[in-house]
Amino acid sequence: MNRFFPFLILTAFAAAAWRELTSAPGTMAAIGKSAIDAAGQAVTLAIGLLGVMSLFLGLMRIAEAGGLLTVVARLLQPLMVRLFPDVPANHPAMGAMIMNFSANFVGLGNAATPFGIRAMQELERLNPHPGTATNAMVMFLALNTSGLTLLPTGVIALRASLGSTDPAAIFPTTLIATTAATLVAGFTAWWLARWFPSAAPDQLPIPSANQAEKDSPAVEPVVPYPWWATLLFLAGILSLIPLTWWFGPAVSAWLIPTLIAGFLLFGLTRGVAVYDQFVDGAREGFTVAVRIIPYLVAILVAVAMLRASGALDGFVALLAPITTPMGMPAEALPMALLRPFSGSGAYAVMAGIMSDPATGPDTRVGWLVSTIQGSTETTFYILAVYYGAIGIQRVRHTVLAALAADVAGIATAVWAVNLFYPTAA
Repeated sequence: MNRFFPFLILTAFAAAAWRELTSAPGTMAAIGKSAIDAAGQAVTLAIGLLGVMSLFLGLMRIAEAGGLLTVVARLLQPLMVRLFPDVPANHPAMGAMIMNFSANFVGLGNAATPFGIRAMQELERLNPHPGTATNAMVMFLALNTSGLTLLPTGVIALRASLGSTDPAAIFPTTLIATTAATLVAGFTAWWLARWFPSAAPDQLPIPSANQAEKDSPAVEPVVPYPWWATLLFLAGILSLIPLTWWFGPAVSAWLIPTLIAGFLLFGLTRGVAVYDQFVDGAREGFTVAVRIIPYLVAILVAVAMLRASGALDGFVALLAPITTPMGMPAEALPMALLRPFSGSGAYAVMAGIMSDPATGPDTRVGWLVSTIQGSTETTFYILAVYYGAIGIQRVRHTVLAALAADVAGIATAVWAVNLFYPTAA
């Protein structure tokens, strides 16, 4: 983003200066006004998010306090030992990876990162070539960047705050896209491993156990459920795909009410003080909504300046003949290209697209950017944080596997949106 942000601003300035001096006097004044208006719009947008974000994070806190992460982790362990044959089933790395995937799966991204870093530290202890990514590390990060999430609560919250008539309409398209991205990530990481042998570079220090415990939460061994429970769980998840295919609008209409009632019932049956936990989670939602204001200001100002300068229109006109026949509106391209590099930046671009009256949350462009945001992850951010935590310099085929997942997720998102909403504007 340190390069991308000034590139957008300077491109807008150069385009406006050219038009000001050649063909369109007043363009420079227009981009100045657009920058000021966009900064105010970013704050207004964040304020609109406060309530809905607090609602969803409050519900997720109830689920977390009730042990939902542990339940999902116990269901996933039989699958994990097959995905990571080089990691002992009772090793701390396995427990940390399971907790990381479980947190991402139920939409608890903030809880996922500490577990992910702990998993990488433990995997480095099993690494015969410190400083070089092992097959287990590559598989873990490829699956992590694929962004397998059952419920994209953040995107649904944004759609609701922008006045969508059906905020959860992206549930079926997101589920299909994120499943495709995850399958491609796992297969690509496994297939490419044979072409990228792990040769040891210069030895790098392994983080000490004391430092690992200081930086990350303790992870207790996960006791798995019987294998048949795992099969039933996976079959239930996979069955959602044909159900959303056939009954997409009906499923999305039930989703938010069922989510609210289901999490409350789950908390009550687990003996959780649901009101207290909800308030604590909602307080965090307030903090998150305020925290994203600087990111929204930066990106919305840059995009507004590009639009007012005419540079964005030129970019759209250049790419539209190529992308439109493929089902990808050119207006969505900046967000799709930014998604692997900056989650907050892509979120801000998505918010700008959906808050624009010309597109809005309930158009094809709005559904598409919502689906892309909810079904993929911030690839290079995750690689930088997780590998940087343990000093990995040679990442082998991680980037290829992660980008393959991104491409698969975006392509499937385009296909799914066109399938579910073929007549949308």
